This record gives sequence, C-alpha cells and structure tokens, in this order.
Amino acid sequence: MWAIRLTCFFFQSAASFAPIGRWFWALAAFTIVAESNAVNVTDGLDGLAASTVSFALVAVGMMFLSAGRPELASFAVCVAGAACGFLVVNRHPASVFMGDTGSLALGSALGGLMACGGGAMVLPVFVASGVFVIESVSVIFQKVWFGWTKKKTGTGVKLLKMSPLHHHLELSGWGEMKIVGWFAACGAACSLLAIRVFYMGAT
Repeated sequence: MWAIRLTCFFFQSAASFAPIGRWFWALAAFTIVAESNAVNVTDGLDGLAASTVSFALVAVGMMFLSAGRPELASFAVCVAGAACGFLVVNRHPASVFMGDTGSLALGSALGGLMACGGGAMVLPVFVASGVFVIESVSVIFQKVWFGWTKKKTGTGVKLLKMSPLHHHLELSGWGEMKIVGWFAACGAACSLLAIRVFYMGAT
C-alpha cells in the first residue's frame, strides 16, 4: 500500500510543481492516441472491448463526480451506457461488430477524459485502463522479442502463440466467453483499484 501512496504523491507533486504549459497539447494528443489504439487492440472478441471499457468509464465518471466535475462525469457515464447498450448486439455470438470506428472512439473518449482531468487523473485512469495496457504491452513485447531473436539467430521466436494476449489464450484452448469473462473481471478489478488510488491521492 505504501507504494501506491508514494506513486500518488509523485504524480500530485509533478502536477503541482511542474506545469506542462505549452506541452499540454502534445501530451494530450499522445494520451488520446495511446488509449484509442489500446482499446482498438483489445477489440478482438465479441463483447471484449465494450465490457472492459464500460467498467473503466464508470470508474472515471465516479472520480470526476467526486472531484467536482459533473460535466465530465456525465460524459463518461453516458459513453459507458452506450457501450453497455451495444453489448446487447455485440455479446457472443455477436450480430453487430464495433469495428475500428467504435473502438477508436471509445479509446479516444477515455484518453480525452484523462487529458481533461489533468495530472491528478493520470495515474487513476492509467490504472483503470489496466486491461488495455496489458493487451498493448503483449503486442509490443511480441514484436520486439521476435525482431531481436530474428536479428540474433536468424529465426524469430514468438513469446506468445499470437498477439494480443486474448488471441494467445484463444489458441491455448480458452473459450471466447471464458476469455471475455476473465478480462471483464480484470477490468472491474482495475477500475476498483483506480478509484482507491484516486481517493488515496486526494487525501
């Protein structure tokens, strides 16, 4: 728990004593692009992206409400509601698919909320996006490791059977609904942890 408190203190101090000024737009753009692509990478199974991003957005909405930003809280909850409504036709077996338009929009909304919240919201939103971070990191590690081993030995070696992680689990024999269920549970856990981190940083 001390590690979380120390990290919260670091982010608060950075936000208070190191104003980013003109760099805000560059960092905001990076955040939105990173989040949108992370959610897009996660959108590989029926209901996976919609379920996980819903938990993250609800958590972010609760944090903004506590921070006295009802307009951002309303936006977050409305987008989460839209994602939940989409699950009616996107759950397995899906009759309608989100595609890049939907996943990039959801990720952009999450990244935009992080940017609007300033330094105090960076760590909580990052924690709430834990599933998307893991999925993105699995792709990065797969590509880096394959490229490095191919350069060293002439034959590329894969860390995973297929990236991102949910496809590796699928090829390992996990059923689609089992993967989505576990990822949704992880998303809910990350969202609860994010709320905890937010309140620890606020005290």
